[in-house]
Amino acid sequence: MREKIEINSAAISLRREFGIDIYSPVDIFSLTNNSDDLTIVFYPMSERVSGICIRDENNKIIAVNSNTTYGRQRYTVAHELYHLYYHENYKSIVCSKDLEKDKDPMEKEADMFASYFLAPYEALNEYVKYKLRKQNNLELDDIVRIEQHFGLSRQAALWRLINEGYLTPERADTMKSGIISSALKLGFDDKLYLPSPEHKQYATLGKYIKLVEELKEKEMISTGKYEELLLNGFRGDMVYGPEGEEYYD
Repeated sequence: MREKIEINSAAISLRREFGIDIYSPVDIFSLTNNSDDLTIVFYPMSERVSGICIRDENNKIIAVNSNTTYGRQRYTVAHELYHLYYHENYKSIVCSKDLEKDKDPMEKEADMFASYFLAPYEALNEYVKYKLRKQNNLELDDIVRIEQHFGLSRQAALWRLINEGYLTPERADTMKSGIISSALKLGFDDKLYLPSPEHKQYATLGKYIKLVEELKEKEMISTGKYEELLLNGFRGDMVYGPEGEEYYD
């Protein structure tokens, strides 16, 4: 298994490839805008599965379990990026949801990479030291601020902080409940801790949509086929129009 410093370096390198600096929080679902071959699909799956990645010579596909929380979905995309960009000799992988159970080295590396991709070592250290003005012995309010800043689920935040020595497992165990209320009390939104709303549980972003648009622009497919392909990609909003009224503000 690769050392933490190597995995952190790989995470920083891929962030830079996507045009992201070391310290900025990542809008990870927009990465498809900076990739010519990446498609992200949101789909409700079994509670044991966080996501799936598939690749061939021309395509990289990440399927995200939209039944998991928004924070966990962000972590899943980062986890699958490690498989897609740094693991060889596979075509598809189904990834478990649980971070704390024993896994093979490849999955452990991908978990660590996901954590460093969302919160590089340098960024987390600086945030704790200068923003929170702490060294260790973090309180619950600190955990909420960390996960809100970096977009981490509670499980991912605690797992990382234990691994970095900021928390003991025993202290972390006291922070595994009352998650939403702990954020609301500090004035944060609860989006990070909730699954996708029902009307957004099916969606596709990235290369697939761009290819469909390209086929239409080049008049290689009929309007009917264009709409069929979009509907197959769960993009009824592009066929029937977005829900609700649009505002120019």
